[in-house]
Amino acid sequence: MAENHHSNIFPPAESVKNEAYVKSMEQYSEMYQKSISDPEGFWSKIAEQFYWESGTTGKFLDYNFDVRNGPIYIKWMEGAKTNLCYNAVDRHVANNLGDRVAFYWEGNSLDDDGQITFNELKERVCKFANVLKSLGVVKGDRVAIYMPMIIDITVAMLACARLGIIHSIVFGGFSVESLSERLIGAQCSVLVTADGVWRGTKLLNLKDIVDNAVLKCEAAGHTVEHVIVCRHLLPSDEVVVGEGEEEPRPAVRPCRQLRIKWHAPRDKWWHELVEGASAECPPVWLDAEDPLFMLYTSGSTGKPKGVLHTQAGYMLYSSTTFKYDFDYHPDDIFWCTADVGWITGHTYVTYGPLLNAATSVMFEGVPTYPDPGRFWRIVEKYKVSKFYTAPTAIRSLMGFGDEHVVKYNRDSLKVIATVGEPINPEAWLWYYNVVGNKKCTVVDTFWQTETGGHVISPLPGATPTKPGSATFPFFGVVPVILNEDGTEVQGDGEGYIVFKQPWPGIMRTVYGNQQRFETTYFKKFPGYYTTGDGGRRDKDGYIWVTGRIDDMVNVSAHLLSTAEIESALVEHKAVTEAAVVSHPHRIKGECTYCFVTLKQGFTFTADLLHELRAQVRTKIGPFASPDFIQEAPGLPKTRSGKIMRRVLRKIAVGDKDIGDVSTMADETVVDKLFQLRPADA
Repeated sequence: MAENHHSNIFPPAESVKNEAYVKSMEQYSEMYQKSISDPEGFWSKIAEQFYWESGTTGKFLDYNFDVRNGPIYIKWMEGAKTNLCYNAVDRHVANNLGDRVAFYWEGNSLDDDGQITFNELKERVCKFANVLKSLGVVKGDRVAIYMPMIIDITVAMLACARLGIIHSIVFGGFSVESLSERLIGAQCSVLVTADGVWRGTKLLNLKDIVDNAVLKCEAAGHTVEHVIVCRHLLPSDEVVVGEGEEEPRPAVRPCRQLRIKWHAPRDKWWHELVEGASAECPPVWLDAEDPLFMLYTSGSTGKPKGVLHTQAGYMLYSSTTFKYDFDYHPDDIFWCTADVGWITGHTYVTYGPLLNAATSVMFEGVPTYPDPGRFWRIVEKYKVSKFYTAPTAIRSLMGFGDEHVVKYNRDSLKVIATVGEPINPEAWLWYYNVVGNKKCTVVDTFWQTETGGHVISPLPGATPTKPGSATFPFFGVVPVILNEDGTEVQGDGEGYIVFKQPWPGIMRTVYGNQQRFETTYFKKFPGYYTTGDGGRRDKDGYIWVTGRIDDMVNVSAHLLSTAEIESALVEHKAVTEAAVVSHPHRIKGECTYCFVTLKQGFTFTADLLHELRAQVRTKIGPFASPDFIQEAPGLPKTRSGKIMRRVLRKIAVGDKDIGDVSTMADETVVDKLFQLRPADA
């Protein structure tokens, strides 16, 4: 939020500062300097808290960030052997923490909850790992997970990590098309899912989406051999339609509206597979640089890319950012509201908390069901002390008024944090004043799927904060602001946010496409990792993230590719061309504004608008549905045929100061587009 600085500086909350690991900016500065000047010394000390089957045999850190010097590579602790699942679960059991609650689970309905201890988690992980082994899945294979926010999703993740299987989690809101694309891209032979899930009052038939995605895979020549289905909603006496039969089982949350089809022998019930499985499963000891997981993220070219993370570096970074950025202590109750289908859920629902033996809350529902006080009801119920959510949720809940917050006891809260997009100062201040009751530290974190964990963030007990600023870099991270020609901006200034050297949690490649990895992140500015985000540094050295510079839109903390949405639109029979840009949105932060040029013979009608929105929902997912679609008889283009998106962004917000258009082939299209703007844009 470069243009909307808030003059006030908020010191760390005294209650947080008194118990913090880092209590002052002087201490932060000393640790930070050590982390960037002596990465081996800094991170090797942190590595001592984990179990290693054997130590580093190569260099502790070896990398090349400069494409001019050859292929890009990053290696941490090369040759060391460990297992992340062992360190996240077994290590705590061995240290007599087995009876500690790992997760409190809060269901969609108020009366649906549960919990699991580290002992129970270890047993369930081992059983499911043995199930995967029985199906012939081995180290290096890929398993897709398409599940709701239930404890079984973390069990499936950890079982994969235990065996060196690469998990590829697909958010449960993605469409048939998006799921099949990811299954094919990762060549997954096993898919783990659930029958269905309630999100508020909406019922999602996950199994039906899976069935259709698997059919699409088959049509493309890829076979998903096993679909493991977790019974989450189906009552025990429900009849499954199609091939095969199911045996009666006790119902937990029966849902008679749900009908699923069964395809034996491909489909298998989770509960039947684990029933006879052994609760003992030795971990596979893995090399530090063996893959841990891939997670698909939208790409500016339109095709999602599989961001690949590896064992040791991700373990060090996810655990350390969790510990310091939330200032986690053993008596804390932590709650990250993110879905595990996104990187935030990977790092700060599953791996980061578990590596710290933390007790966390996992939530299946939505913040407004059954009313807009649900978040704060849960905070009161579990006495949550460290809370992490998206600015979109904060802005949405602001709109319902303070009464839904203040009716619940929030005295347990100490750190309240945000993730996914820059937070506007107005929402920051409401979060601080109302939710935190002026007694909590607000931690505004900036990071990406590719970074593995926070890269710019305040430390709760040390950093004086400015509303809307992500503040300063985390340990090991060296941010630089570059201008368009690649020159470093010194002091106060704005430009591209890039990073100068690797930290342990940085991605290692794009799965199956090293060339795309290098082109996307390292070729624009050789010698730097390019985030694709713009930002500015103020006179005090604080960093403000201003949003995407490339062809991406951040909608409700979901990063969407404009090219991907354009591709979905032009697949409609009525559309000949489409262009998509970002548009400000009061709740979401940004939304998509689409310009569509129709083929001859088609008319821009309300029915067509409905069809186009449905097309995007089907191809990508409901969260990608455009807010604005405008008819465009023509698009502003350069003489070489390139669409002038900066002009479209001006049209979208009704700003007639469109700047230099000397390179535009036909200036008359601009007036027509202004005339056709929707009245509510």
